[in-house]
Amino acid sequence: MCKGFYTLLTAQFLSALADNALLFAAIALLAKIHSPDWHTPLLQQFFVISYIVLAPFVGSFADALPKGRVMFLANAIKFIGSLAMLLGMPPLYAYGIVGIGAAAYSPAKYGILTELLPPEKLVGANGWMEGSTVIAIILGALLGGSLASHDPYFAMIFITLLYLVAAIFNIYIPKLPIDHKLPKKNPAFMLYDFWQSFKALWTDTRGQVSLAVTTLFWGAGATLRLVVIAWAASTLHFGLEQATQLMAILAVGIAAGSVVAASYIKLEESTKVLPAGIVMGVLVIIMAFVQHWQLAVVLLFIIGALAGFFVVPLNALLQHRGHELIGAGHSIAVQNFNEHIGILLMLGAYLLMVKAELPINTIVIVFGVFVSLCMTFIHRRYRYLN
Repeated sequence: MCKGFYTLLTAQFLSALADNALLFAAIALLAKIHSPDWHTPLLQQFFVISYIVLAPFVGSFADALPKGRVMFLANAIKFIGSLAMLLGMPPLYAYGIVGIGAAAYSPAKYGILTELLPPEKLVGANGWMEGSTVIAIILGALLGGSLASHDPYFAMIFITLLYLVAAIFNIYIPKLPIDHKLPKKNPAFMLYDFWQSFKALWTDTRGQVSLAVTTLFWGAGATLRLVVIAWAASTLHFGLEQATQLMAILAVGIAAGSVVAASYIKLEESTKVLPAGIVMGVLVIIMAFVQHWQLAVVLLFIIGALAGFFVVPLNALLQHRGHELIGAGHSIAVQNFNEHIGILLMLGAYLLMVKAELPINTIVIVFGVFVSLCMTFIHRRYRYLN
């Protein structure tokens, strides 16, 4: 890997660390101001809505400027949102501002991989990227949960400084040639261009399967974080700090699965990992019957490992096909649009189940069955198309 890749990796790690610590600090702030329980999944929805609304524009923005500069500007928006929360803005609204920065950041951070590296290094690069992101999730959960449990405001100061340091690293990302600059910059043309990109990926066989899987993965992953926290509190009687430690185990599993996939799965063999997603859903169902934390640790590690193993190759495949068909930034914007619709819908379903006061174990089973059935359908669909 080139030197510029490691600068990118460091900037991404610090920004992701702040993002994940901020989630738990915001959850603690909601508890401190006695918000209803269903505000917690709503917090995530305020974050992801930007990915959907801004998707037609952020891909064009990422491809129209050097991606390191885009990452710097997007990180500045995250910094403003974090600072606003620290200064007293309601967590839902401040987290929404951070979501705007994250929506602009993502097409640039993944799109630049196809500009920095040749296709044969994309699976490995994605393994590094996902691995560093997962480590950021682990440390962010532990850091955010620990600091916020004692003093949410001190946690917010630390997180805001993390965004500032990440912005400094963004400055040193290599300036690369513009990839897919738009001939027109008016919003109507951007919407049309996004729609054409959307169709191009969904009508491509390999683009379709990789989009479907990554959409399911991120929708399930965002919801599973909240499900595990609620399940740990109800079944294992864990507080927020202990529950975030369980989340760290899940993230360690994802990192392990990512490393294995990056080492042994070639880009042209990416679709062979699909059955791992079916098994992952079955193991989530089993979680509803676990009563001891030791078993929970083992099960969550295996679930995470399967998730990392199947998502990394398919993420690399999607980037490769997107770069070939429509340009890197456009591809990631379409991916984000689909993934965050998945997150919004799955969080919405979870929010409704929480409001309906369904038992947490029932929610876990519903969640696991849904993941397994979806992965089975995707696997059979891909075999049919081929």
